[in-house]
Amino acid sequence: MDNIKLKNTFAVGETVAVEFKRCSNGIESDTYETVCSFLNRYGGDIFLGVEDNGEVRDGVSKKSAPDIVKNFITMMSNPDIISPTFYLTPEILQYEGKTIIHIHVPVSSEVHSYKKSIYDRNNDADIKVTATSQIAALYIRKQKIFTEQQVYPYVRDDELKLDMMPRLLQMAKNRHNDHPWNKLTDKEIIMSAKLYDEDKETGKKGYNLAAVMLLGSDDVIRSVAPAYRTDALMRKVNLDRYDDRLIVQKNLIESYDMLLGFAEKHLLDKFYLEGDRNISLRSIIAREMLANTLIHREFTSTFYSKFVIEKDRMYTENANRAVDGQTINPDNYRPNSKNPIIANFFRNIGLADELGSGVRRLHHYVPRYSGTPPELVDGDIFRIIVPLNDGYSYEVGTDKAHNKAQIKHNEDYNNCALSEKTILEYLSNHPYATQNEIAAAIGKTRRGVQEAITRLREKGLVERKGAKKNGRWDVNQ
Repeated sequence: MDNIKLKNTFAVGETVAVEFKRCSNGIESDTYETVCSFLNRYGGDIFLGVEDNGEVRDGVSKKSAPDIVKNFITMMSNPDIISPTFYLTPEILQYEGKTIIHIHVPVSSEVHSYKKSIYDRNNDADIKVTATSQIAALYIRKQKIFTEQQVYPYVRDDELKLDMMPRLLQMAKNRHNDHPWNKLTDKEIIMSAKLYDEDKETGKKGYNLAAVMLLGSDDVIRSVAPAYRTDALMRKVNLDRYDDRLIVQKNLIESYDMLLGFAEKHLLDKFYLEGDRNISLRSIIAREMLANTLIHREFTSTFYSKFVIEKDRMYTENANRAVDGQTINPDNYRPNSKNPIIANFFRNIGLADELGSGVRRLHHYVPRYSGTPPELVDGDIFRIIVPLNDGYSYEVGTDKAHNKAQIKHNEDYNNCALSEKTILEYLSNHPYATQNEIAAAIGKTRRGVQEAITRLREKGLVERKGAKKNGRWDVNQ
């Protein structure tokens, strides 16, 4: 947030979504009351070191500001303080020679309490909610804001692809060996991920829309969200129609796999070194675009989401609940999850990172892939536009023999089957994995993994180092 925006915000004063705290002696309890009320209402912005009238007289101590931020994050992680806990990232700013702290609080899909008391926002005040009817109204409002929470009491277990759960558990374990899901049954994971809920208006319990979209069979998805689909188009030669097309109407996990395969089929995987490691810019960029369009779409809309690859650009479009309609960049982006339950599930299985990281990653990697930054536009239709330039190379070596070998290496990699590329990517992150672990992680048989690795070794894309039992895989991707 730049100084011009800060000045305008301070001039307007406190509102239903803006709160000033002096905090001359550190954070006081009423700050957490405001956090709680913002989470429960529409979200908002808290500024520490600012007087009630919007004047920045002393600010906060520059020396103590990092400790204030650290203590705030610790308190927000304590379920005895804020329940359910919620991760926020305060930002230390300089304004007219003074230090202030900005805390952006997004609206939450949950109803939160501060020290077991629930707060709501009314104009510029934080109000303690005590009446049962008022608390029930909060829950109902959340369900109407976040359509992913809509409960479908008649959706049966056999209408969900629960046989996917072992693979998803393995994906979570691959991200964190001590992932809390390791100790839970499939049913407990579903409850923990908040995919089974109670409709606070009717009292009926059942799977919610998030569960259906994440794990649903084709039939139940068509029944619950008949307009849901993603059109993937490759349009480089036949500009009036398309050169290749994929219509995806599977659940979000299966859709992610299919769309990523479409991207890897039609996009160049350019050579790029980060440090001493060759990483796939194509996969990073495609993953961020596709995860965003699957996770953050509005599923009740009749707008078909799109993933389009053209000669000089690729883009995604999806229905959206817009925040402010502006072009987004790392400096002005304020995290605002449209479907927090779905987003959290994707993070748990390693298909997405923390909210906001995708914007930074796209702005970091797209210029290295295409030579030009991406464009992210918030609106009723959310768009991510990534320029394409097949002739651009971020790193051009001077050693012709090396370049020739690298070209051959890239050709070998680009000619790999999707399952072989999946194995290479998995081994890049899990060099000590056994073939059984690889098979479980990517959903293939052990024999299929053995045959794929044999082909990869023949191409020189992977090699085994060390002892047969305790050795490691080195990926030359």
